[in-house]
Amino acid sequence: MSSEPSAVQTPNAFTPRIFSGIQPSGGLTLGNYLGALKRFVEKQDEGIETIYCMVDMHAITTWQDPEKLRHQTREGAAAFIAAGIDPARSILFNQSQVPAHAELGWIFNCVARLGWMNRMTQFKDKTAGKNAEAASLGLYAYPSLMAADILVYHATMVPVGEDQKQHLELTRDIAIKFNNDYGVNFFPVVEPLIEGAATRVMSLRDGTKKMSKSDPSDQSRINLTDSADQIAAKIRKAKTDAEPLPDTLDGLRDRPEARNLVNIYAALSGQTAAEVIAENAGAQFGTFKPRLADLAVAKLSPITDRMNRLMQDPAEIDRILGDGADRADSLARPILDRTKDIVGMIRSRRM
Repeated sequence: MSSEPSAVQTPNAFTPRIFSGIQPSGGLTLGNYLGALKRFVEKQDEGIETIYCMVDMHAITTWQDPEKLRHQTREGAAAFIAAGIDPARSILFNQSQVPAHAELGWIFNCVARLGWMNRMTQFKDKTAGKNAEAASLGLYAYPSLMAADILVYHATMVPVGEDQKQHLELTRDIAIKFNNDYGVNFFPVVEPLIEGAATRVMSLRDGTKKMSKSDPSDQSRINLTDSADQIAAKIRKAKTDAEPLPDTLDGLRDRPEARNLVNIYAALSGQTAAEVIAENAGAQFGTFKPRLADLAVAKLSPITDRMNRLMQDPAEIDRILGDGADRADSLARPILDRTKDIVGMIRSRRM
């Protein structure tokens, strides 16, 4: 009998599985909640296998204060749980506790082509106006590790915002090239999940820019740690224009700040933007903003309160992340081992 592994014999169908991660490099915002956490909870409730990760290895592609990184990783996990992620139904962990991410990431570094990486616009955006040669190699290779994050679980779907869509295309390219190079059907060609009224939440100070935790102005965003009073005040001060809300969505076409607030209202209320417009047509922002503030406080304050309670017990958060890492590793390790077999690496059969 041949001693060669039979790992290349893989089925054509892959178990439906969702993977996504959030970088713990700063406090989470309303944009993270509407664009990610809220949708993660919805997917969990659809009965699909779900894996959610604090991608702390991605965070250190730019320098992080160690104590802040630990705090932000725990805070991110607390936000997931407070928003409705059940660690018993979903796998919740931090990336660095599962070594298979880094190991597969190196293999994918050898599959991805420099030309592909040079086309990644996010690296160019993050180094714009700076000395790109001073950026870390990790920041440049970020998309290859992201591909490993996803494919080490044979994930078939990834909820992503528009800004990450190019990286997901790279993940697909890497999966296809690996399969073609080795004559296998081993890695799935993952599909993006881009949906909802506010998958890309914009700044409260500039409707043409994404709401960001790195924006110098705290008034540009709603943080998940903000109090009810802070949330209401930021919405009241949000930039708008002098015109009332229009009768149709077409009337928002050249009004980015107005469109942003309507989209936020729609996402928080579970309505479409068209339904929000129909209910508020002709309303001045002096009327609409208080309605939005009340809605945002009602939706976000319970999450903030639960986050605060969870953060009072960091040892329990660490326990949850450790348990999730064990479960994640049990999925990732066999896939990594089969990858090594396909590539031709010798590995011991340690128990």
